[in-house]
Amino acid sequence: MINIILCGGSGTRLWPISRTLMPKQFIKLFNGKSLFQSTLERNSSLCDKSLIVSSCEQYFLALDQSEEMGIIKNDYLLEPFGKNTAPAIAFACFAIDKEETVLVTPSDHLIKNQKEYERAVLKAKEFAENNTLVTFGIKPEFAQTGFGYIELKNTLGDVKAFHEKPDFKTASKYVEAGNYYWNSGMFMFKAGVFLDELRKYSPKIYESSLIAFKNASKTDVIRIKHDDMMKIPENSIDYAVMEKSNKVKMIVSGIEWSDVGSFDSLYDELDKDSDGNTRCEKHVSIDSKNNLILCESRQIATIDVEDLAIVDTKDALLVSKKSSSQKVKKVVENLKSINSYLIDTHLVGHRPWGSYTILEETNGYKIKRIEVKPGKRLSLQKHFHRNEHWIVISGTATVTVGSETKYLRPNESTYIKMGEIHRLENNGKIPVVLIEAQVGEYTGEDDIVRIEDDFNRD
Repeated sequence: MINIILCGGSGTRLWPISRTLMPKQFIKLFNGKSLFQSTLERNSSLCDKSLIVSSCEQYFLALDQSEEMGIIKNDYLLEPFGKNTAPAIAFACFAIDKEETVLVTPSDHLIKNQKEYERAVLKAKEFAENNTLVTFGIKPEFAQTGFGYIELKNTLGDVKAFHEKPDFKTASKYVEAGNYYWNSGMFMFKAGVFLDELRKYSPKIYESSLIAFKNASKTDVIRIKHDDMMKIPENSIDYAVMEKSNKVKMIVSGIEWSDVGSFDSLYDELDKDSDGNTRCEKHVSIDSKNNLILCESRQIATIDVEDLAIVDTKDALLVSKKSSSQKVKKVVENLKSINSYLIDTHLVGHRPWGSYTILEETNGYKIKRIEVKPGKRLSLQKHFHRNEHWIVISGTATVTVGSETKYLRPNESTYIKMGEIHRLENNGKIPVVLIEAQVGEYTGEDDIVRIEDDFNRD
């Protein structure tokens, strides 16, 4: 059995801790592990390997966190951008044997009852091997308006209908009825059975996805091409297949599940003090109760406040009623409308070669701390709008500027003029750390022209 892990989400409902280039599935929120790492670990004893479907930008995060756990047998399929779950799952199923049973899981869910999870998966496998499409339903604990629901027809697991996210009154009726379950977004089936049903009910998605897969680059990873992706209709597996097929079964799953999709749900899962505030070393509480407090470095003090979400990062602060945290997506939409970088990245940005931290930025200049891993190098590149100064703090950097290559050691520096081709390499055994000062009328991250790149980035 193969675990198809859907790993391309941006987690906007958890902004500002979750950003497009560092979404919630890669943030280490629980016991020093990310939700992505927990997904890998949870399914490693049940599946022979994982096939991870990710965006190009998030591929290296997945690769790094997999290697951090000592898991190196994963396969990867990269989309240039997302078109929802139906095409993503189709690509993965095209890549494997049609008789192979696959367990499709999001990468950003929390499941605390491993024993019950294993029972549910093994029961689902029995159904899947009989050529059915299996979905996992979660018994609702309360009237939740943020989830879709699955209506069960009988005790045999036959599904009567799928229902969209309801209003509170309708959700309450679902809970009272007793045969409605939260849609977990997890599935199991034979790869070929899913593809047959996709071709039957959503032929345009099937055909265009097949063409894109056939045209994909298949070297170290499978890379779908941008122009082919553009031609694929956008749709979820629920709309494209599950709601239409007559081969659907549901497993009732008491697995202590959460999609950690809002600050409300995150609050429920974190440790709390005697006043119901989430534990945070930097928080001073004076008569404050039941607050979600997340902070990176600054001291936070609260006085006489209750039921708030206070989320403080180095470059953004969110203050909200916990019950209003579903509206965070509106904040992200507003930031997107003004082209704010705050929806994409933190002050610390992760790259396949290492990371950078923005120390200071204002009109006309930007100062960064850059760390390059041993054996890695940045792309051969140039900039149109800025000059750069590099000062090495530790390690030995191999620097190419124009036609000249030289070594820079601690306290040595170089200057790169606007438009000059350059590259930074670390051929040593310890990280190279340097300070980069950018000076120019524009210092955005998109002012990079890559001439040659080890990581096949545009």
